[in-house]
Amino acid sequence: MHKFVKTIMLGAALLAAGTVMAQKTVLTVASFPDLDRAAKAALPQWTRLHPDIEVKMISLQYPDHHTAMTTALATGSGMPDVMAVDFRFIGKFAESGGLEDLSKPPYDGNALRSRFVRFSFPQATSSSGALTAIPADIGPGTLLYRKDILERAGVAEADLTRSWESFIEAGKKIKSSTGAYLLANATDIRDIALRSGLSDGEGVFFDANGKALVETPRFVRAFELGRAARSAGIDARAVAWTNEWAAGFRNNRIASQMMGAWLAGHLKNWMAPDSKGLWRSAGLPGGVHASYGGSFYAIPKKAANKAAAWEFILLLTANRDVQLQSLRVLDSFPALLAAQGDPAMDEPIEFLGGQPARRLWRDSAAKIPAITVNRHDAMATDVVNAEFERVLSEGKAIPAALADARALIERRTRR
Repeated sequence: MHKFVKTIMLGAALLAAGTVMAQKTVLTVASFPDLDRAAKAALPQWTRLHPDIEVKMISLQYPDHHTAMTTALATGSGMPDVMAVDFRFIGKFAESGGLEDLSKPPYDGNALRSRFVRFSFPQATSSSGALTAIPADIGPGTLLYRKDILERAGVAEADLTRSWESFIEAGKKIKSSTGAYLLANATDIRDIALRSGLSDGEGVFFDANGKALVETPRFVRAFELGRAARSAGIDARAVAWTNEWAAGFRNNRIASQMMGAWLAGHLKNWMAPDSKGLWRSAGLPGGVHASYGGSFYAIPKKAANKAAAWEFILLLTANRDVQLQSLRVLDSFPALLAAQGDPAMDEPIEFLGGQPARRLWRDSAAKIPAITVNRHDAMATDVVNAEFERVLSEGKAIPAALADARALIERRTRR
């Protein structure tokens, strides 16, 4: 009888354990490379804090991820609990109406605002004032350049940063004396110039009322500078993120790249690891301070586990140790000010010849204006890119190109 009772009790215990396991919460996190590595690196700490909540990572390539999330927001199906969003899509997703307003209870996300770099929260705020995501990392714009190539050409860093005109002249000198191109593509100079002179509350492509800005003097100047770079023969005509682009850095054909500070990590890890110690970081030409990329985390309105999703987002974004871990794992620059104040900012970066470049990036981040984003920014970027290419390859007049860009943008925004 005693043995029978023990068997019954053991069976009941196993059944109870099975029920607990069956009821274990599964938190679904949708992300993309390399941002997914930051979430994966934080999983051991998450498991210690929440042993009852399992995290399921779903990672797709960058374009596939954002396409899938666009479809999920439109249809309401296939929704994760936590959604990673790249800067290029944050305006579109913020205005979709499918994300939780994290400024409202129970989140009260705006209470965190003072803890983050000042320009990051406005990027994730919709036109109606909804806070739709929390920033994880930022991309302070920087000029990465090959010190050895500049030295062979007799060009100093100041020649690159003094002004756009000086930058182009330095490129001519580098090309004639070393054969290397200063730029991968004339689009690079145009992109940074487009972000010149912006103030808080302004947008790159649209004003506060959604009016397209592509015929303003800022766009004319940016197109002129890009055309001048192409005419000077200082760009390799390599499209970013292609094999040709990466090969240009590996083969010493491209002497500089203006992009987010995170590019140093890509150069080190896979694009041009053999060039360790030859690169340096400088401010953007003409004293421009601009944001180039960044990552955010959002909670869809139809997420199944919103409370756990919020806790996971706070761990990834508002936890100083996790932010610093992401810095070391991804070379991503933290959005959290407490992480920016860590001694890690003073560490020499071996790939950049021992330069403590994070100080430069931190100082630049503090000066970047808090510009607004628009749901149509990604579309406007594609339209402007196409018209700029017509200026370069077909000789199309800049006023005509910008007028056509405005007309197409306005037509597409009315759909």
